[in-house]
Amino acid sequence: MKRSRCISVFTIISVLLMIMVALNVMMGSVSVSFDDVINVFAGRSVDEMVRTIILNIRLPRIVAALLLGGSLALSGYLLQTFFANPIVGPFVLGISSGAKLTVAITLIILLSKGFNIGSVGMVVSAFFGAMLAMGFVLIISVKVKNMSILVVCGIMTGYICSAITDLLVTFADDSNIVNLHNWSLGSLSGMNWNDIRIITVITIICFVLTFLLSKPISAYRLGEAYARNMGVNITALRVMLILMSSLMAACVTAFAGPISFVGIAVPHLMKSMLKTSSPIVMIPASFLGGAVLTLFCDGIARTVFAPTEVSISSVTAVLLVPVVIVIMIKRREEAGSR
Repeated sequence: MKRSRCISVFTIISVLLMIMVALNVMMGSVSVSFDDVINVFAGRSVDEMVRTIILNIRLPRIVAALLLGGSLALSGYLLQTFFANPIVGPFVLGISSGAKLTVAITLIILLSKGFNIGSVGMVVSAFFGAMLAMGFVLIISVKVKNMSILVVCGIMTGYICSAITDLLVTFADDSNIVNLHNWSLGSLSGMNWNDIRIITVITIICFVLTFLLSKPISAYRLGEAYARNMGVNITALRVMLILMSSLMAACVTAFAGPISFVGIAVPHLMKSMLKTSSPIVMIPASFLGGAVLTLFCDGIARTVFAPTEVSISSVTAVLLVPVVIVIMIKRREEAGSR
């Protein structure tokens, strides 16, 4: 039964993925016909503007949405495993905001001096900020055992980092820095194939390493004592969970800014659909679910009010906050029934 359910769910997600890709290629401020899309990929003659729109503007953005959305959902799954709490994620714990702050500071300092940080530099800067925010959360978790207070502290930390970032961007003089405003709200616009190469490398490495940790994670979810008896190095596993989740969240923030609630909601949606919490199933499911959902939200962000584009984080918040609220209510009911 579980096997057939998994096959059905993964088939549905795969079909949705193909539909979302097709719609996002064709829809936008400039509509592209299905025939034009086929002609471009078949190498046939087509209007050069249409070819440029498909190959250099929409496709990089679509690939980025898939990879970054999957990374964000997988990062949320790892954080929920680490803290054993269903309502934590990169955005809620302030990790994304910490990454955003360090990227903004680095860009402001370097651009004001005429230097270009580059994509790799942005990822490194974002990872540094994510690790600082994660370190702060870990320090609080040692002092405070109540997970609700920990989540609130993470949210407050995120607000502080976002407020500082907004101030820096608002009062920046350089026009290039002022253009960071859209990025600071969350946006996938302006993606290019050079960015995609870096995103792909980071995403593949993190996904493979996370998948290889499926068995240790499965044992860890059953309790530390059980995991130790099974030969799991708890300290090494925790370090890997922190590093992988922070690196994926940092990658997302460096290229697209903070994207809210995907990391919290997607793992729960996948768990509800699959009726299992097995890491070997949840890891690829969370990645695929995050990819489809992020691509769907990005399509809404850039098409509903076209040619005006809204923040993708606004769309994910509107769609996924109700999901998070339901999760919290269910968790409260389950705790009360024990």
